[in-house]
Amino acid sequence: MGLRASLWKDDLSRLELKPPLSVSSHTPLRVTLETMQKAGTGHILVCDDGKLVGIFTERDLVKRVLPSGVSLDEPVAGCMTTRPTTIRRSDSVGWAIRTMHDGHYRHMPVVDDDGRPIGVLSVKHIVHYLVEHFPSAVYNLPPEPGQVGGTREGA
Repeated sequence: MGLRASLWKDDLSRLELKPPLSVSSHTPLRVTLETMQKAGTGHILVCDDGKLVGIFTERDLVKRVLPSGVSLDEPVAGCMTTRPTTIRRSDSVGWAIRTMHDGHYRHMPVVDDDGRPIGVLSVKHIVHYLVEHFPSAVYNLPPEPGQVGGTREGA
């Protein structure tokens, strides 16, 4: 089966998503950022009573927090992206790529049938999926774009 068919046949259950990192909407920005830093991630879901109410990303930090001089003691609710676009585990990889492309998203919450977050899909997950379909092409790329080998090694 070719890549095109696989993109629309394979669903997100093929991808290994980590359990989502989350804070409540009342969590101070300082604590939110510390939590993201400790986890080594550029995003965090904002949930109240187990329901997704927003997402806070590095992009929100750069575009909303830093330029406006918001105090880091303010709750994350004032700077997060509210009602983020979500995707379900049963949706196809192709649909996920299209949704992320159209919305210019680098991270998208994956929710269950009750709207509760079960993970976050990132561009990194998509790249890993694509590498599975073209391993030799990807693994044999030169370290520098446009690099061409001069002479053959050996013999």
